[in-house]
Parts: sequence; C-alpha cells; structure tokens
Amino acid sequence: MIADSQRLDGKRVIILGLARQGTALARFLVQAGAQVIVSDLREEEELVDSMAELADLPIRYELGRHPISLLKGADLMCLSGGVPLDLPVVTAAVSRSIPLCNDAQLFLERCPAPVVGITGSAGKTTTTALVGDMCRQAGFTTWVGGNIGNPLITDLEQMRSSDQVIMELSSFQLEIMTTSPHIAAVLNITPNHLDRHKTMESYVAAKQRIVSQQRPGDYAVLGFDDDNARALATKTESHPVFFSGKTELDEGAFRSADRLILRFGGNEDVVCQTNEIGLRGDHNVLNVLAACVICAITEVPLAAMRESIRSFTGVEHRLEFVGSLNGAKYYDDSIATAPERVVAALKSFDQPIILLAGGRDKDLPWDKFADETVARVTHLVTFGEAGEMIARTIRDRRAEESAPELKSIVQVVTLEEAVEAAAGLARPGDVVLLSPGGTSFDSYRDFAERGDHFKQLIRGLGER
Repeated sequence: MIADSQRLDGKRVIILGLARQGTALARFLVQAGAQVIVSDLREEEELVDSMAELADLPIRYELGRHPISLLKGADLMCLSGGVPLDLPVVTAAVSRSIPLCNDAQLFLERCPAPVVGITGSAGKTTTTALVGDMCRQAGFTTWVGGNIGNPLITDLEQMRSSDQVIMELSSFQLEIMTTSPHIAAVLNITPNHLDRHKTMESYVAAKQRIVSQQRPGDYAVLGFDDDNARALATKTESHPVFFSGKTELDEGAFRSADRLILRFGGNEDVVCQTNEIGLRGDHNVLNVLAACVICAITEVPLAAMRESIRSFTGVEHRLEFVGSLNGAKYYDDSIATAPERVVAALKSFDQPIILLAGGRDKDLPWDKFADETVARVTHLVTFGEAGEMIARTIRDRRAEESAPELKSIVQVVTLEEAVEAAAGLARPGDVVLLSPGGTSFDSYRDFAERGDHFKQLIRGLGER
C-alpha cells in the first residue's frame, strides 16, 4: 500500500539524466500520472534513441544544461545513476527541501514481492545473476535487474507477491535511498569510485544504506572476511548472517577445505565440493557462498543451489573466455574497473599471463595491483589515459624487488594496439587477459562496449 506521501499523480517530477534508468523512470512516472521534465547535459542529437523511446509521452525536455529554474514548483527530483550529488541544481534542490529519489527507491516502495538487494565493490553482478539462476532452478518466477540489465521498475506491474526479485544496487543508487530491501547483501567494501565519493568514509556510508533502513525480521547477508562489510552487522536492526572463505561460522556459509558448508535454520549441509563450481577463481567461491546464504533465506532447495553452482559459468565481461588463438587463451574481464578486481582476476590463473591494463583511473590505490602484477604477470601491456601511470607504477615496483616473471612492459594508446601487442607476445599456454583496472570512459560508453570491442578484435585476429 502506497502512502499518500509516496503518490505520484499530479506531482511535478524532474529527472536528471536520460540514461537507461532515466528512460525507464520517465515512462513509469508519466504512467503514474506525474508531470515529467527531463534534463540532460547532452544535446538532442546525442539522445535521439532515448527520446524516440519516449516519443509517445507528454514529456518536457531541457537539454544541454541543468538550469536552476527547473526547480520552480518541483515536488521531486529523480537522479539517474551517473548524476553526482554535487551538481549545482542538485544542491539547490536539497536546499529547497525538494526530495531526491531514483528508480530503485520508487521500485522498492511499490514492489509486491520480497526483494533481495545485493551490493559490493566486487562480485555483485555475478552474485545477483547466480542467485537469480538458483531461484529459477527452484521454479520461482524470478526477476533480476536494477544496476544489472533493465531497471526493474519497467516490470513492476507484472510482478506478484509469490515472485522472487533479485536486485543489484550500486553505491550511486544507494547514497540517496531511504528504503532497504527485505534481504540486503553486502559482499565487500574495498576502495572504489573514490573519484565520485571523494573519501572512503563516504563510500562506506553509501553502501551502508542498503541495511540501515532494515527492521527486525529482515536479513543482512555480510561478507565476514571483509572488515567493512562485517562491521555493518552493528548498523542494522535486521538479523545478520555471514559467509566466509576462511572462518567456520555458527550460522551462514563457509568454505572448509574443499567443501562449501551451509548452516542455517538449524541444519548443516554440504552444498558442494569446490571443484564442482563452474565459476573461475577464489573470489567466485565467495560469491557462491553469498548466494547460498541468500537462497537459504529465500527457501531455495539445496538441490536447486547445487544444480546452479555446477551449470552457471558467469556473466559476460567477467573473466569471460573469448577463445583460443595459436595455443593462447583470451579472457575478457572488462568489468575490472578497479585495481583490486584485477588482483582477483590474476589470482584465478596458474598459467603465464599477458595483462592488458588501462582506461581511466578512479583515484584508487594501485599498490596491491603492483605487487600482484610483478609476481604473476609475464608481459604487461598498458593503454588509455591511465596507461602511462600504470606502466610507471610497475616499473618502479619492479625496480624495488626481484620480478623474474615480468619480462616486458609495453605502453600503447588504444585497446586495438594493446591487443596487437599482446597477440605478438603470446605463446602456447599463455593467458591473454583484459582486466583494465580503470574505467572505460576515456574511450568507450561503458565497460560492456570496451569488452565487446576486445572480443571483436580477438575474432579479427583469428580471421587473418
């Protein structure tokens, strides 16, 4: 039941940013009876496709700028995920007590089914997709979306109370939300998006909001091995349940030697052996453990969990096997937009690695990346805006310590040049890994476009 304060009919709503979320929001708001104004810093020629999707709706557009005059008579301001809170029009809205909102908030307030919300600095998309797969294996009508795939608000009218809703949530969405899901999972909180949040404290505070509005009867699924995630157990009124790759837990899921153990609801079960997991890398063992806890709470049978664990091999652009060429294997890990994600990727392979790293830096620390690179990488190829900085960092680290594995550092400008260089260095038995450590925004719309280009380039090599 929607409270009167949450009703949208007759409200004047401003949407900042006509991206995927903004487009879905605009249609939802108009259908809910709101008067919608969309403002985007891009000009009309850059928004042709999005505007065409909404051509049948009475929407007013203000493009190329965000004038303060937008705020006159406004009842609500909705932000797309990429819109920062320090924009002058946003700070002006706050100073005038105009509430801020987004598609995730509106969805949670109206969803008829219990929602699982999943966040984390790394692994949230894989875990979200895996939980969705487990629920489908169990026979539930399952909706997966949020920060992954389509905004769930698009499908709201089709959802029923018996469905399962699995929702990925980013720090950008969470930082303005005042509603928490019934089951909230925080996998880990490590340095990420500091170009947006400025400080680690602000970033942690944004992630914390996924559990801060929970109540008794709700569940917080937390990574026990991550200090920041574990500490959230004291920041919520819900029941915390942990998962761990290192520690035996009284309740939750944990790794014991080569087995995954689940203790929940008074039962203890061996879920599977680690060699049965279809995903690559120890970091994905943690993602599987998290998914098991979530699905235990949602009463997914153990058999469905096991089937999914064995058959689920991952999400596109996340350690995705692209193909073999002249005896070398090529992997797309374009999602790795932070140095820590590259570290996890490097630990997933025992073979000699040719690493492609670069893109745009997010003001993150690169020390662990440097340590792992000089220890595990045979050839490093850097590209993009951060290429010079990464190459310099690794040269300095290699000079500080013995690095017999690292035979060369090659610096180029574009991803195409990086692929050419890597292919020239690759030998049978090598792994060629795109795991950039930086965002794609220096050259691509998003990490998916970068990963797709990488795969296209590899296919091109094979056709020569």
